[in-house]
Amino acid sequence: MQVFNLALFLCEAVIYFTVMTVFLHFRRQLGLGVFLAALGVMHFMETYLAAVFYIELPFGTVSPGSSVFFAGKLMMILLLYLKEDAAIVRQPIYGLFLGNLVTVGVAQLLQLHNVVALPAGRAADMGFLNEMGWLMVWGTALLYLDAIGIILLYERLGRLLRRHVVLRFALSGAALLTFDQIGFYAALAVLFDAPFSVFLGGWLAKLLAVAVYALLFAAYLKIEQIPRLARSPGEITDIFNRLTFRERYQALLARSGVDGLTGVLDRSRLEADAPKLIRDCLDRGRELSVVMIDADHFKEVNDLFGHLKGDEVLKEMAARLQADLRAGDHLFRFGGEEFVLLLPDTGHERALTLAERLRAEICRSVMRPDGQRVTVSIGVASAPEDGHALDALLGCADERLYGAKKNGRDGVHGRFGRLVSSGAGTGS
Repeated sequence: MQVFNLALFLCEAVIYFTVMTVFLHFRRQLGLGVFLAALGVMHFMETYLAAVFYIELPFGTVSPGSSVFFAGKLMMILLLYLKEDAAIVRQPIYGLFLGNLVTVGVAQLLQLHNVVALPAGRAADMGFLNEMGWLMVWGTALLYLDAIGIILLYERLGRLLRRHVVLRFALSGAALLTFDQIGFYAALAVLFDAPFSVFLGGWLAKLLAVAVYALLFAAYLKIEQIPRLARSPGEITDIFNRLTFRERYQALLARSGVDGLTGVLDRSRLEADAPKLIRDCLDRGRELSVVMIDADHFKEVNDLFGHLKGDEVLKEMAARLQADLRAGDHLFRFGGEEFVLLLPDTGHERALTLAERLRAEICRSVMRPDGQRVTVSIGVASAPEDGHALDALLGCADERLYGAKKNGRDGVHGRFGRLVSSGAGTGS
């Protein structure tokens, strides 16, 4: 019987993690609300099961509500943080906590009613409802601490295990669920006189669940890299889309963050999108490169031919840069005649090669109104060697761009100095 219970326990863990991961993966199409609502609906069931439903496993007495569903929810919150950010993560935590406070308050109010018994009806157990409410409040308070702790620990482990994302995922979950088991068992002991075997069995079951979730997380990372599955399909169309004019809203969002002159993404989008792109690459153990591109002697173009002609040159530069982008590359207008290219999954040497190709293409195809060729100076920086944050990488790329200008312009500067030197231009 214990072996059969263990098999069911593992099936429940696999089903929970798989379904919730699907909801999270397709959050762009379904809406993040589907994932968050599913997380909230499961909260009552997991608390109820933790209070009344226990099974015997080979290593002790266990409640699937606590060991499978609560543990799974904490790991889902960490996964949500990895896919989104801390601002999104706090929404379900605050929502669950405040919702549980409302539950306790309403339970107190309901007990003031004069209840009418229905024929063959069963009387409501208001005492149990009250206990459940406080147990949910206590569990959500622990969840709040767990969620903060698991994110901070995951980030701290990144200093030692940056390339081992799955191991960080598992270690963070094991540590925080140990803390949670101590706190939650204290409430069970006070409210329901739970024996110590419940603590020990529940703790071992949570560690087992974390191991299962870590293996499924590793499988998900592999599946996510399959190009056909990684591409985001079109929005799922249903009656709600039509009633709320969602397509118009999506079109409006698509136009935001675009530079009005060149049509490429603007600096605000760089500052909004780049930190997550950098973090995602580093968490997967992959490199990312930042390429800063600046048109040489561009002030001279504006002074000689006027700003309208200068704008035409900038638009042609942006068009040539966009034409040579690979799938997954991101081009931003940083300001004036400066552009920034973000190259995920690209090491330093490959970024230098791409930057030189862009330099040569601009020189070959973009002309000033007087027929002279436009040249560019380029600086290249790569994570993690040159930094782990956007500001550090931009600063490093800008310093190397200045080095390219100082050494004659029309060239590419990387970590080991100048890659190309044509001798075009002098001065600053």
